Order: sequence, then C-alpha cells, then structure tokens
Amino acid sequence: METYPITIGKITRHVPVVETLPGVHIPLIELMGDVELVQAAAEALVKQLPADTDTILTLETSPIVLAHAMSAISGRPYIVVRRKRRPYMTDPIIQEVESLTLGVTETLWLDSRMAEKLLGQKVALVFDVVSSGGTMMALEKVAKKAGASVVARLAAFHQGSSKLPLTFLSEIPILQTA
Repeated sequence: METYPITIGKITRHVPVVETLPGVHIPLIELMGDVELVQAAAEALVKQLPADTDTILTLETSPIVLAHAMSAISGRPYIVVRRKRRPYMTDPIIQEVESLTLGVTETLWLDSRMAEKLLGQKVALVFDVVSSGGTMMALEKVAKKAGASVVARLAAFHQGSSKLPLTFLSEIPILQTA
C-alpha cells in the first residue's frame, strides 16, 4: 500500500494514500484513535487561538477529538455541529453544504440548545483537514445564524486550493493520476 508521511511537531505518521474520486488520490488523515498525533496537533493549534476566543466550534466526527483535546488544554468549551438530525433536536439551525472533496451534498445540524450557548460568543472553528473550504464556510454560517462571531479558522492539515483565510499546521497534497 502506498503511504505518505505527515508530521506534526515531533510526531510523524505514514498514512495510506486512498482514491476518493476517479483519478484523485489523497493521504488519508485519521485522527481518531491516534492520541499522540491529536495531542501534538491540539498543543500547536491552541497556541493559535486568539486570546478573545470564548468557544471552540467543530463538526462531527473526525475533528471532535481535536476540539476535545484543545478544550482540555485551553479550558475553553467546545460545541459539535452534527451531520445528521438527531431525534432530540428542537428547532435546529440547518445549513446545506456541498462537499467538493467527497462529491456529495450534506446537511449540518445544530440543536437550538447548543445554538443558545453560542449567542454572543467569539468562536474558533476547528477542523482536522480543510480542502476546498466549503464545509468550513458552512460551519461559519451556522455560527453566525446562532449569533456568534468567528475569530479564527484552524485546521491540523490543509489540502488543495482553498482561498479561505486559515491557520493550519501542515500541507498535504492531492495526488492526480491520468
């Protein structure tokens, strides 16, 4: 299996290269289950949090472990926006997003009880990987609909051509094949 080296701080991993669309291969970053890599990324990203950050905002599933570790280090709370409506949600904020990386459309959901916690907050958006930036822009729309302002966009990895202002730790390639 072809692999690609990624490094955060002193931690290096050789991750598998997978085909996501015909002719498009990417290094597959999976933070869940890799405590050392998550900790290294969280420690580095916490240093990039603006001092006035009130809350960390992220998406399920992969970036949750990163947001959790950043919360533990910084003492700031975090909130997770869902990718599926849950039965307990009442009057959720709903935001459509087309994921160019995955070639699918998905919906983001934020329960009104979580939205209330964001009202008037300064939030840092936290992702594991940002490619086109479409999902991060959709998360920013959710934050604004909840009455929050975005003070930072942070990611462990950047991949592709996103023009979104973003602080990230490492660049990873999109590998094209004929």
